[in-house]
Amino acid sequence: MRPTGPEPASAPRVRDAGVRVAGLARFSSVDWPGRIVATVFLQGCPWDCRYCHNPDLIAPRTPGAMPWPEVESFLAARVGLLDGVVFSGGEPTMQAGLRAAISRVREFGFAVGLQTGGAFPTRLARVLPDVDGIGLDVKAAAVDYAGVTGRGPSGRAAFASLDLVLAAQRARDGSSRPLDVEVRTTVHPDLIDDQRLGALGAELASRGVRRWAVQRFRPTGTRCGAPVRAPLRLDRLPYDAIECIEVR
Repeated sequence: MRPTGPEPASAPRVRDAGVRVAGLARFSSVDWPGRIVATVFLQGCPWDCRYCHNPDLIAPRTPGAMPWPEVESFLAARVGLLDGVVFSGGEPTMQAGLRAAISRVREFGFAVGLQTGGAFPTRLARVLPDVDGIGLDVKAAAVDYAGVTGRGPSGRAAFASLDLVLAAQRARDGSSRPLDVEVRTTVHPDLIDDQRLGALGAELASRGVRRWAVQRFRPTGTRCGAPVRAPLRLDRLPYDAIECIEVR
């Protein structure tokens, strides 16, 4: 699959976009389903989710592990070989330089993907026009968010971001740059049960979600260890109300 971004006449000059890069996955077939991408992990997140698989990326003041120009040098050598670049984290919208980094990636001709928890709806709205694919984590019903993120009324921001993304998807339907959207929910048995997961699915359907990935919790790389409660049955998912539900 070819990138959907603009085709550069030649590789742009390497510059610093002003983001703190925690790591770079040079080849991934899972971070953007259907595409081969490089994934840039950005440092910092305002939330402290109990099941976070990248806990080292939470601290917002930790310096970057890789200079951005090094990322650009790698991308310059992969033009025509990768479909796109995904920004992940941490929470990538936490960094003021994200918009500039996205612009730089598009100058190379790559499609741009973004993995976000939706913690900053206003910042997300600024970069949405330049993004081709969104993986948006919706962790629970809004009233249950604090139990997952450890941060007060965080669900309000997440659902505001969900509505922004879905509105952008509808607006770009049928255009030359449709917005690819996947909503994702990690299922930790100690934090959600089948009834609440089913209710969340019904709410996602009512808001217009078309693709929902239900991801079983795996303790590898997390701080919380194995769940106490038994795995969910996943027998209340609204398959008749959402176009595509994938259990991973």
